[in-house]
Amino acid sequence: MEKREPSMNISIFGLGYVGCVGAACLAHLGHNVIGVDVSQSKVDLINEGRPTIIEKDIEELCRSAHRSGKLSATTDVQRAINTSDISFIAVGTPSTAEGHLNLNYIHTVARQIGSALRDKQGFHVIAIRSTVLPGTNNRVGEIIAEESGKQRNIDFAVVSNPEFLREGTSVHDFLNPPLTLIGSDSQKATQIFRSLYKDIHADFIETDIRVAEIMKYVNNTFHALKIVFGNEVGNICKALDIDSHKVMDIFCRDRQLNISPYYFKPGFAYGGSCLPKDTRALRTLAHDNYISVPVIEHIEKSNDLQKQKAVKLISKYGCRNVGILGLSFKAGTDDLRCSPIVDVVETLLGKGFNISIYDKNVKISELTGTNREFIMAKIPHLQHFVTDNLDDVITASDVIVVTNKETEFNDILSRYPGKIIVDLVRAWEDIDYSGVYEGLSWGNINTHASQAASLNREIIGSEY
Repeated sequence: MEKREPSMNISIFGLGYVGCVGAACLAHLGHNVIGVDVSQSKVDLINEGRPTIIEKDIEELCRSAHRSGKLSATTDVQRAINTSDISFIAVGTPSTAEGHLNLNYIHTVARQIGSALRDKQGFHVIAIRSTVLPGTNNRVGEIIAEESGKQRNIDFAVVSNPEFLREGTSVHDFLNPPLTLIGSDSQKATQIFRSLYKDIHADFIETDIRVAEIMKYVNNTFHALKIVFGNEVGNICKALDIDSHKVMDIFCRDRQLNISPYYFKPGFAYGGSCLPKDTRALRTLAHDNYISVPVIEHIEKSNDLQKQKAVKLISKYGCRNVGILGLSFKAGTDDLRCSPIVDVVETLLGKGFNISIYDKNVKISELTGTNREFIMAKIPHLQHFVTDNLDDVITASDVIVVTNKETEFNDILSRYPGKIIVDLVRAWEDIDYSGVYEGLSWGNINTHASQAASLNREIIGSEY
């Protein structure tokens, strides 16, 4: 009989997207996991077997892990450290106005861990899961050594273990990553992580700490660049009456040089908690070191132009009532952070449009935590426009804006004929729709005869 290795005892600091997914997946792999967060409501959710986020498959994983006694949570740092041998730091690293990272949460957790380690026996590994710039690992180690009075790589180790998760598919991505990356200066810690991830079937790459620290920024900046590149190609193709999706489909056939087809799709602007922040951070890092990076510097500008293009497309029909289908930045998630449609809605509201928004995920989450903070800072009254009744939004609107590929939007063309559909994400490949259809960065895909007819609407007292 094959010998089964014992499960490991893990604490995860921060129960947001990265922390919650990591906790649920590691418990699913058989490890004993205790989550730590300053938010009592998040701790309570985990202790009830419920996730702190909306994400595919996460609910069942949390429920199952809780039932098996593998997953719990606490606000007590000392308890978490005493009952674990590995601690993940997965707290937020928001951007400052200048594009630098606010590492206050990281440093605070490092001090708490150091203080808790003071009287704990045994070797303890701290893994930085949060996205941080090079040098952060070293500083975290210094803080822990100062607070604990212990020595790095003798009593404890600090490794960098960046995540490569996409919101909406993060559970799948955690369990099926392209690679597992560890930046470490401790062979003992590296071996512990080899054992931890033994059931994850991906290349295990050990590298220098600073290399591991910068990888997420390089990856996400390239992903942002791919989105912008796809959008710019789409805009050119539309002007020349060329099918941009055929162009990019052929472009993506080259798997040897063009690498990955995932982000190379003409459509809406990128958003979320990673691409905007990490692209800005890499740009700022280059600026701080007097390095000229003209392409990286213009990614965000091009992305902003795509938002402006969406506003012009929505506005050109002269219809006051606009329905937005999807407020979060991506299907299958409730994350509003840097969602590009939020900027579009803000602009439309300023122009006097009547806006109604459908997003069942955002309504379910009731705008708590980081999402609420973002909205209250961005558009405090936006929550009043959000509903989970799709029929109400479409019925009340003349222009319907599709912002993500939720499966429930698949049949809206047959259910709601005669509308003006503005598609920001190429939700359909080809259609035969009795209303008016227009894509953001691709030509007409509507074969219905009415598409060629002119649309005249009289809007009294409005100019756009």
